[in-house]
Amino acid sequence: MRSPRPAALIAAISVFASLLMAGAPDRSSASQTPSPSSVEALRKQADKARNELSKATKEWEARSKQLSTSEEKLKKTLADLGVADAQLNQIREPLARLAANSYKEPGLLGIPALLGGDDPDQALAAASDLTMLSNEQKALIDKAGVLRKQHEQLAATAQDLQSRNAIEQTRLQQEIGGLKARAAALTSQLTAVLKKLDPNTRLRLTCRTSLVADARKYPNGLIPARYLCPLPQPGRALRADAALAFYNLNAAYKRRFGTQMCLTDSYRPLAEQQRIYSQRPGMAAVPGHSNHGYGTAVDLCGGVQSQGSAQFNWLQANSKHYEWFHPSWAYSSPFEPWHWEYTKENTPTGSD
Repeated sequence: MRSPRPAALIAAISVFASLLMAGAPDRSSASQTPSPSSVEALRKQADKARNELSKATKEWEARSKQLSTSEEKLKKTLADLGVADAQLNQIREPLARLAANSYKEPGLLGIPALLGGDDPDQALAAASDLTMLSNEQKALIDKAGVLRKQHEQLAATAQDLQSRNAIEQTRLQQEIGGLKARAAALTSQLTAVLKKLDPNTRLRLTCRTSLVADARKYPNGLIPARYLCPLPQPGRALRADAALAFYNLNAAYKRRFGTQMCLTDSYRPLAEQQRIYSQRPGMAAVPGHSNHGYGTAVDLCGGVQSQGSAQFNWLQANSKHYEWFHPSWAYSSPFEPWHWEYTKENTPTGSD
């Protein structure tokens, strides 16, 4: 079962090495914050390494399965060898007896003794006895030869399987150990780089627009957390496309006011929407229809909740540049200056 090191594993090792080389900070600039472009390049390398690691792991699993099959074959071979040993033990006694008789009385089974005498009937009976004894003797010896050959073949097969399985097992253990070590090194490298980034950049790198299609499959307010992206504000999240737009809006807001945007709400689970609706009937959206339940709306504080404030006026003038807006209904029915929505959401509502 000679299995060469898979090409995918070699590629994975090469990518990991290049990743670590590329990501290693220069001593002269170790204190500098990595640029978003360099981190994006690092993430692409990490994605490539992850894919190669996945391929290598699948090959490792396939070879592990082959090893298991070979181990089963070894078990069967050893069982067959045990049967052959038992059969040989059964035939050893009659073989030994035949050999001892032939040695002690070599003429006993000879033709002269069996055919001696003048009586034709006696001679015929003796010839018949000789034929029977000769046939039994030959069959016994032939059977012993077959069993001995079978035993030798099974013993050789078992020894070969044991040797190759031991080598393959050691090789697999070494390779999976290498994969785990390189995966740990990659994680450590990425973690170290990401820690140097500002929250918006770090979150932008971990939030994928590919999550949007999956999030849309779920009913309003019932989107699993794994399909939402966290916001810089602890405990807050939005659908991926809305979150990516919010990161940009939040960064611009921070440049203007020197602080992160203040949130009182973002994605809202259905149970929470039901609670709010029961407390504010006619003022809150019917459960299952709020943009909060789609993960495409936020409620803001920190001054934004007051119409005419500097924060509100800035958002009103600039939010659409970052794909956010204040819906017209929120100016009057009901009046909610704090409620802002993602512009690319196609499910408008008339209340929060």
